[in-house]
Amino acid sequence: MPNPKRRHSKSRRDKRRTHYKATAAGFGKCPNCGSMKLHHAACKSCGYYNGRVIIRTNETV
Repeated sequence: MPNPKRRHSKSRRDKRRTHYKATAAGFGKCPNCGSMKLHHAACKSCGYYNGRVIIRTNETV
């Protein structure tokens, strides 16, 4: 497998890494209570995920 013959500069390395960006997490409405929640995660307000209670909270008890 070929290996680099010379060292790459920091600017060349950084130019390659310009597209490595952090993206904001996706939020959506909970279908059960309507509060904002992370996609593919249980709702922190009501504890529901995919129509089932996953986390017991004061509202679900």
